[in-house]
Amino acid sequence: MHGSVHLFDRLPEVVKPTAPVVQVAAPARQIPLVGVIRNARSHREMAPVENTAKATLLLESPGDRADLPAILSKFAERRVDYIVLAGGDGTVRDVLTCGAGIFGESWPPLIVLPNGKTNALAVDLGLPLNWSLAEAVEAIHTGRIEQRRPLAISLRDNANARVQGFVLGAGAYTAAIQLGQKAHKSGAFNSLGVGITVVGSLLQAIFGSGGNVWRRGTPMRLFDGEGREVEHSGIGRLDERFLLFISTLRRFPVGLRPFPNGDSSTMRTALLDSSSRSLLLRLPMIFRGKISQGMRRAGYHVVESDSIQLDISDRFILDGEAFPGGRYQLSLGPKLRFVVP
Repeated sequence: MHGSVHLFDRLPEVVKPTAPVVQVAAPARQIPLVGVIRNARSHREMAPVENTAKATLLLESPGDRADLPAILSKFAERRVDYIVLAGGDGTVRDVLTCGAGIFGESWPPLIVLPNGKTNALAVDLGLPLNWSLAEAVEAIHTGRIEQRRPLAISLRDNANARVQGFVLGAGAYTAAIQLGQKAHKSGAFNSLGVGITVVGSLLQAIFGSGGNVWRRGTPMRLFDGEGREVEHSGIGRLDERFLLFISTLRRFPVGLRPFPNGDSSTMRTALLDSSSRSLLLRLPMIFRGKISQGMRRAGYHVVESDSIQLDISDRFILDGEAFPGGRYQLSLGPKLRFVVP
């Protein structure tokens, strides 16, 4: 639960519970028991917690990621009815990763309070960026449930080395995230920060010289669930891609639509084969979801699949933080339920 881009030297290992994985039943309490995980390092502080007659709150403020397994185990032992995640996308990633061995496929409903610098999941769920804990508790009784599945990324030779999150990128996406950190330091967050990052990255790529970080490819190979290598246009090196973007989200900040089918609930992969200017100049159209056969021939591909194998030599970014290159298996994570207004 770190406040800036951090490079992990390896994937975290799934914590094996001392008791069987919790199977969460439908809430039976008249007043729900709600576990609250507050990331104290989040960009926006959570409002002071007030007593409420509509829920019993268990408030936890972990000092770092290492505290999360014990907190989530306590929530499981108490059989909480809901878990509140007060933070950004990185907080959601950390909780889902640390709780994988505790809740397995059976998580209680989750409530996201979008207090981070980036809140792509909150945008997808249609949450107000100033949503308070009191309003979220009220939504338990008056709101509805949305279902989403995160990405599950594991080493192919060690399935227990695994992370879970919603937005993965590599190649030029890594440079874009670094640019986004500069936007955050200037006070631009959420959609404004994303907009500045997209425009700045596009200008850097179009006007940058041939060998710089904004134009060069990254060695990587992708294979679909049948083991077939994902199509390459032949423009640029066949063992490189310029940009990789994978997500299960349906809506993105500032109206970005990198995938033509915004209603798909599977894992979707977008690839740019090279940094040819003919393709880069088409990016504004691609960002609006207007993808033609000409764009595909120029080197833009979209793959929908429940499973992808990724071999990559450089780092990749998952929900704002970096993980090392390697041979990975990407699949769909558990079916999660989110409370929304």
